[in-house]
Amino acid sequence: MVRQKGQASETREREPGMGMAPIIPRRVFFTRGVGRHKEELRSFELALRDAGIEKLNLVHVSSILPPACKVVSRTEGLKSLAPGQVVFCVFSRCASSEPHRLIAASVGCAIPADRAAYGYLSEYTSFGKKEKQAGDHAEDLAASMLASTLGIEFDDELVWDAKKEIWKISGKIVRTMNITQSAVVDSRGYTTVVAAAVFLP
Repeated sequence: MVRQKGQASETREREPGMGMAPIIPRRVFFTRGVGRHKEELRSFELALRDAGIEKLNLVHVSSILPPACKVVSRTEGLKSLAPGQVVFCVFSRCASSEPHRLIAASVGCAIPADRAAYGYLSEYTSFGKKEKQAGDHAEDLAASMLASTLGIEFDDELVWDAKKEIWKISGKIVRTMNITQSAVVDSRGYTTVVAAAVFLP
């Protein structure tokens, strides 16, 4: 290769991904659903339909809530999405064909008081737990992960209500919440429950 006059003697190779903007969601909404069908896959699709996200291509990601990510309503969130769109989500799913079995899927969320800091999302599934129990457990998981990164000391064996008081007193965790779907499996086939935190630009 002939170098023109004044051209730098070294040519920087383009690094992979250079020039691509990082994907950092700015909004998130929570949704849940239940589906029943003799085929497990169809019961899953019906659960997604009940949650309003059956037309999306869902990409499961792990548990970080980006700094300053705004929680919006399901209605507002779904308005922003188009059929076939690829979206990132923290997703929980539970299915069974055992009649009369209680199942639950939950996503917990913990938001730090410092909006420049990141929060946590957690996925949790259970058999035999009521909706509130499953939701509290998912919320506890998210808050405990956030608390450990913020340096809040606590006894992991404490019940959820006691931990909530510690978070409140610390002033470092501003909000915890969960989205949970439970159902009793019927005798006609599969029952699937889903819960999701869906990220938006």
